[in-house]
Amino acid sequence: MPTITVIARLVARKDSIEAVKSELLKLIAPTRNEQGCIEYLLHQDNDDLAVFVFYEIWESLASLEKHTRTDHYRDYVTAVDGIIEAKTVHKMTRVA
Repeated sequence: MPTITVIARLVARKDSIEAVKSELLKLIAPTRNEQGCIEYLLHQDNDDLAVFVFYEIWESLASLEKHTRTDHYRDYVTAVDGIIEAKTVHKMTRVA
């Protein structure tokens, strides 16, 4: 079964950059400990500090879906409600 790569891009409201960053950082340790998580890396854009990108690799789509039902993920969703401007998530399968 192929792994799933996720590129998730979030844009924080300009007045909430540090609050969003704090919530994103809280996700890292528990997510990396989840079964099925191979890679979970957070990046912040150098030119626009409101832009954050996660690069993730999961063993399967099922393990990714299980991640979205964890308490730490649900807590994050609640915490950033109303303080992010945009979010896009690309779920991809490596082809080469």
